[in-house]
Amino acid sequence: MSKCLVAMGIILVTIGVKLIYDARPIVKMYFSFGEENEAVLGLKIVGFISAILRWNIALF
Repeated sequence: MSKCLVAMGIILVTIGVKLIYDARPIVKMYFSFGEENEAVLGLKIVGFISAILRWNIALF
């Protein structure tokens, strides 16, 4: 069970970091609407939340 949680945590952190640092290119590649800054902010928030979830998993 512990190895599964560690693996899931590593995946969440990887996704979170990817979304935080590469949000603008991801938005330009997949979305084509005018409010690009709001989409970038949304992706960065999702990345931050996934990193926080990893921290909570590590505590328990």
